[in-house]
Amino acid sequence: MTFRPLTAAVALALALPSAAFADEATDLDEVLVTATRTQIALRDSLSPAQVIGRAEIERSQATSLQQLLAGRAGINLTNTGGLGKQTSLFLRGAGSNQLLVLIDGVRIGSATAGLPALQDLPVEQIERIEIVRGPHSSLYGADAIGGVIQIFTRRDRGGLQPRAMVGIGSNRLREASAGIGSGGERGWFGADVAFLRTDGINACDGTAEGWGAGCFADEPDRDGYRNRSANLRAGTRLAEAWTLEGSALRAEGYNHYDGSWANYSETVQQVFSGKLRFAPSARTALLATVGRSYDESDDYGASGFVGGLATRRDQATLQGDFVLREGHRLTAGLDWLDDHITGTTAYDVDSRENTGVFAEYQGRFGAQQLQAGLRNDDNEQFGSHTTGNLGWGWHFDGGLRLSARYSTGFRAPSFNDLYYPFFGNPDLRPEESENLNLGLAGEGDGWRWTLDVFENRVDDLISFDSTTWLPGNVDRARLRGGELTVATAFAGWDLAAQYSHVDPRNRSEGANRGNLLPRRARDTGRIDLDRGFGAFAFGATVNAAGSRFDDAANLVRVGGYATLDLRVEYALHPDWTVQARVTNLFDRDYQLVDWYNQPGREYGLNLRWQPRR
Repeated sequence: MTFRPLTAAVALALALPSAAFADEATDLDEVLVTATRTQIALRDSLSPAQVIGRAEIERSQATSLQQLLAGRAGINLTNTGGLGKQTSLFLRGAGSNQLLVLIDGVRIGSATAGLPALQDLPVEQIERIEIVRGPHSSLYGADAIGGVIQIFTRRDRGGLQPRAMVGIGSNRLREASAGIGSGGERGWFGADVAFLRTDGINACDGTAEGWGAGCFADEPDRDGYRNRSANLRAGTRLAEAWTLEGSALRAEGYNHYDGSWANYSETVQQVFSGKLRFAPSARTALLATVGRSYDESDDYGASGFVGGLATRRDQATLQGDFVLREGHRLTAGLDWLDDHITGTTAYDVDSRENTGVFAEYQGRFGAQQLQAGLRNDDNEQFGSHTTGNLGWGWHFDGGLRLSARYSTGFRAPSFNDLYYPFFGNPDLRPEESENLNLGLAGEGDGWRWTLDVFENRVDDLISFDSTTWLPGNVDRARLRGGELTVATAFAGWDLAAQYSHVDPRNRSEGANRGNLLPRRARDTGRIDLDRGFGAFAFGATVNAAGSRFDDAANLVRVGGYATLDLRVEYALHPDWTVQARVTNLFDRDYQLVDWYNQPGREYGLNLRWQPRR
């Protein structure tokens, strides 16, 4: 494999050993859960990963997941017109429906469209985000071809801790949040509510005339958005070895958009999670988890209600973690998932069950690491499917580590693929992938650098079959690329930089063979620079992406862009902080999807209150 855009970056990394390239913050003891379904140090992960904590979320002053995640390693984002508009995330070039998203361990997303509604998940309810790149079906089953993103809702530790925030911004942005929580040895609890509203921008420059005219509507108006959310959680230590906890998140979205048959939607994202843990010793732990996620979207037009769909996903897991001896761990478990859909569209089949059995081994042999996993999923629709992974790492003196990981993944056909009236194909097979990742990392006192290159071959992609006029397993893709990132501190400044290159090629037979897959920029990057000056803190973010094509034929080109965001905060009092920001400082005019606009220069002002313990 050749990665020409990475050549200069690799040379720079080798020539400047004092530079620090990393996905995560400079805290090298950060804990990661998603990569192995067990707690490990982020530095020991054989899967490329990064963690975004609550402190970084607040420091960034992001008002959406799109703003928070844009430009991070391996991530390509599209958005159809600003806050609350449909947002898709492509991880390492894989499709947005080839990404698994979890909230507190519970799978979310629409089983009909096969996508999570990322635009409706409020950042004020998030404690941390873990991003794990590359296939992880051997741990989680279907859809984890590009990787896994797990969102953890707010958590509280220590004495009673209230908090509140109010904010205003451009396009009549209004936001507020409030919460309270406490945590100790015997238990913890918390509650948070949040509200966000904006008049928005004109989302689409489409026209009702002509084919391929964007949103097929002449609506040069503001397309506003409103979101309100609540999160409740609690946990207790029932006995020395027993722990019980639960959480609930509900987010409601009210979204105006431009469209020919509907232009307003009401959405609900809801997640319930309950966990019972039994750990009789340091060598053995059993975890039982139950969960339910709910995704609902109702659309309205000029004449009223047009139609709607809802997905209910009931889930249960039994997992055992066993320390075989020092440095050797075995994790094994059973997953059960039941998808059920309701709505105004009548499907021949409206529910299906999946049972998965998995095992994962992690071992240390001196300076070397070994990881191996295997999983089998038995699905009511497409039968049995087996996936696996094998990883190896070698820790050298001086903080240098070499790693390699081979893994397979698959995506289950969605209900739309299988059963949409007159356009579904119940004989579809899962999409399959094979991935190889090679990594090199180094770390020192307050710095870390990582370099990863990968190739992911995806077969049996589901797309329109011209011979049957139905969806079929007819396409193939090759996803090739790499990521190089940086985090360090110098002269009082904190620097984090990330650069990604992906070459997502269509490998199917036909006119589009060799073309780039649509809506993925080949090159993306992000630089964050922050510093504190006594009661002041200052930060800047540069976000950039190259051009992309909006169609499979590579005839419609969407230009690249670079934006600069500035932020400042001032501690008025130990309990009070005022934050101010300007995003897209130079008022860059750009799009992520053809015809659909992105906001120009915007300003924001927040006031946060959180009493210090």
